Amino acid sequence: MPTVTQHAPGSFCWPELGTTDQNAAKQFYGSLFGWTFRDTAMGPGEIYTIFQLGGRDCAALYTLRPDMLKQGVPPHWESYVAVASADAAAARAKQIGGTVMMEPFDVMDAGRMAVFQDPIGSVFCVWQAKQHPGVGVLAEPGSLAWTQLNAKQPAPAKQFYAQLFGWKAQDDPMPGGGGDYTTFLLNGQPIGGIMPMPPDVPASAPSHWLTYFASADVDATAANVTGGGGRTMVPPTDIPGMGRFAVFQDPQGAFFAAVQFRM
Repeated sequence: MPTVTQHAPGSFCWPELGTTDQNAAKQFYGSLFGWTFRDTAMGPGEIYTIFQLGGRDCAALYTLRPDMLKQGVPPHWESYVAVASADAAAARAKQIGGTVMMEPFDVMDAGRMAVFQDPIGSVFCVWQAKQHPGVGVLAEPGSLAWTQLNAKQPAPAKQFYAQLFGWKAQDDPMPGGGGDYTTFLLNGQPIGGIMPMPPDVPASAPSHWLTYFASADVDATAANVTGGGGRTMVPPTDIPGMGRFAVFQDPQGAFFAAVQFRM
């Protein structure tokens, strides 16, 4: 597929991993998805790693700072949404019940970003591109394929994101019950979704965005996760009429998923 050079406002554009062991995470994901990487110094003792797939940027990695660890922030994948203006998005988020956890700031000449929390507690980022548009590859094995909000309260989340990004919500009953799956549409195209928090998830678990990477063989990916020291949280499972997916936890504790769409 061609290299992606821009992302429409309102689309997911960048997955970023905060972890406790940067070198171990490089090895795990590099082996799992065939990613290479390049490192950039962010400051004294801080390195920002950009993963690449076939020479195209596909994700990023940094070490959680001591202040974040003191606040109890666990290793996690963060989701970025493209916006035309980070400042305008921050102002709008405040108006509709969101919290701006980090006010908009420039990331050198790469772009401008901010960190938000939605009304049900999920954290996400926005990205106003300048020199760096975001991922250069989508939907190929090893690249970003889907982003899903596991929500304790889907209804207020749907309203918030519709008002913030203009997403349209399409609800469909999930196979086997368990409520509706909401597909978010941007300009008529599916870009992400919401599902009710699975019943077996601990009550203390917050609502959160889950990053899905494309896989050519979800079962093989699951075997490789286990072989690399990770855990399979949801085993490879068919999505009737859609494909197959699985949910994992990497060796440092961050959750992510793999999906093979068959449409």
